[in-house]
Amino acid sequence: MKKKVLVVMGGFSSEREVSLVSGKGVSEALSQKGYNVVPFVLNDVWELIDVLKKEKPDAVFNALHGNWGEDGEIQALLDLLQIPYTHSGMKASVLGMDKALTKLVCEHWGIKVAQGEEKTFAEYKKFGTQIKIPYVVKPANDGSSVGVFIVKKEEDAQKVFYDDDTKEIIIEEFIDGHELTCAVLNGKALAVTEMQAKCSFYDYTAKYTDGMTTHILPAPIPEKVTKTCMEYAEKLHQKLGCNMLSRSDFRYNEKDGVVLLEINTAPGMTPLSLVPEQAKYCGISYADLCSLLVENAACRFWSDVHVSKP
Repeated sequence: MKKKVLVVMGGFSSEREVSLVSGKGVSEALSQKGYNVVPFVLNDVWELIDVLKKEKPDAVFNALHGNWGEDGEIQALLDLLQIPYTHSGMKASVLGMDKALTKLVCEHWGIKVAQGEEKTFAEYKKFGTQIKIPYVVKPANDGSSVGVFIVKKEEDAQKVFYDDDTKEIIIEEFIDGHELTCAVLNGKALAVTEMQAKCSFYDYTAKYTDGMTTHILPAPIPEKVTKTCMEYAEKLHQKLGCNMLSRSDFRYNEKDGVVLLEINTAPGMTPLSLVPEQAKYCGISYADLCSLLVENAACRFWSDVHVSKP
């Protein structure tokens, strides 16, 4: 008998609408594969706990994006409840979502990253930055290029704005060139895709608006560059302790080489998402990918703590 799977989508981040699209696609795919699927739109944590108690799923498919879905919070909750879930655990999720921590891991293991600094938005407004123009300003703990600003001239610095002065941000040198991404499935890199956005850069709108970005698979780059991207993606996936699936994003030019931008430990599963596209390129259908994630769902086992199943 096929497993009962609770597909959790929605949530509280700025990526809620994208998550709903991912969750709908995953629910339909798992139903086609014969799973007993319970779709759940997350609006309230207590409601989620009540549903977990009522449904007693064999696994939770984490289709949440952004904060609370990718930053270790729901992972910690499901660990405590001892319910297996897809994608990475709490530790890898925390490290992957925090761009400053990710950069430290990369620097330690020889993965090239852009030079930069971390500070609050208030500190940036008051003191500016030592990073030379052009540079990028982005939240330290958000995904999908939400709240990213590219400062190419002095006037652009005045356009940088966040509604919270305490918000932690990363300021780093702007790396021009090819926008690349590489998914890792079960420890092995799948392929490298180049994204060519029709707007100024590959931002949230470009990622999730049909027709705004052209995906070129495989990327038209030197074989050595492809190999480096795949090696970096596999290494970071391993060193963070990711479970089953991740996607690493890069920039490449001849001067700087391959530079890692970030890792996504719970990459999107929408019709426009890059991971399903790369999986299909490697002969893995969308439905089979969803099934593979469910069959490898896991949680941290608390051997020294007694936990009653909900």
